[in-house]
Amino acid sequence: QVQLVESGGGLVQAGGSLRLSCAASGRTFSSYAMGWFRQAPGKEREFVATIRWGGGSTAYADSVKGRFTISRDNAKNTVYLQMNSLKPEDTAVYYCATVLSAYYSFSYYDRPRLYDYWGQGTQVTVSS
Repeated sequence: QVQLVESGGGLVQAGGSLRLSCAASGRTFSSYAMGWFRQAPGKEREFVATIRWGGGSTAYADSVKGRFTISRDNAKNTVYLQMNSLKPEDTAVYYCATVLSAYYSFSYYDRPRLYDYWGQGTQVTVSS
C-alpha cells in the first residue's frame, strides 16, 4: 500500500548538519501525517518530529526543537528533516513513518504505535 525509503544519513561532527529525506510511494493520497522517529541501540524508539500533509502543522520533541526542521514536498511525495547543530546524543537510526487515518488530535502523533507504515531507517552518527 505505502512504501517509505529514507536517505541522507551519515557521519558528521558535533555542530554540523544533515538533511534526511523520506520518499513515499503507493497510496500516499490517503496519508494524514508523516513523522520522524529515532532509535539508538538498546533504547526505545522515540519521537522526533511530525507534519500534517493537509494543513502543514508541525510538532517537535523538546530535545530537537530549534535545531531540527521537518518539511514536505507534496509534488514529490517526500518529507525532509533538516538537522542543524547536531549533538552526539542525536546518534541513532532515523525512521520515517506515516499514518493513514486520524483518530486522535494531532498532538497525539508523537506515539510510534499510531503510525501504520515505516521505512527501513537511515543511520546518523554524530562524533564528539
